[in-house]
Amino acid sequence: MQIARIGLDLAKYVFEVHGVDAHGKTVVRKTLRRHAVSAFFANLPPCLVGMEASNGAHFWAKAISELGHDVRLISPQFVTPYVKSNKNDRNDAEAICEAVGRPNMRFVPIKSAEQLAVQALHRIRSRLVADRVRLVNQAAFSRSTALSFQRTSAI
Repeated sequence: MQIARIGLDLAKYVFEVHGVDAHGKTVVRKTLRRHAVSAFFANLPPCLVGMEASNGAHFWAKAISELGHDVRLISPQFVTPYVKSNKNDRNDAEAICEAVGRPNMRFVPIKSAEQLAVQALHRIRSRLVADRVRLVNQAAFSRSTALSFQRTSAI
């Protein structure tokens, strides 16, 4: 049983693993608890591991790549077309495994903790700017409607 690719679906407590060999035949389907993920990948020979890019994916990508695996993150919008039937964690893991094996797939770079912190600051700043613009527009609208109400009531 030589695993070539693994699709790992991340969740809060339970992770789904779907692994295939070089011919695309399923060789492992497993449900893992959070504490068992590192031990599972430590006991595997190095292979290609795919995950959907999300908040916790960067942590797991770094942890699994330190164990010698080639980890790639995929944007969820590129995984969706590969889900064969009902959306659940097991089918998502299979779809991730299929998507990571595609030759022209675009991947998300793995970010460090510092990069994630800077990204969070940029998002907070853009939200503050949007809130400020929203407030100014609302104040301008309120002022213009108040003036129009005064004019109509004076007639």
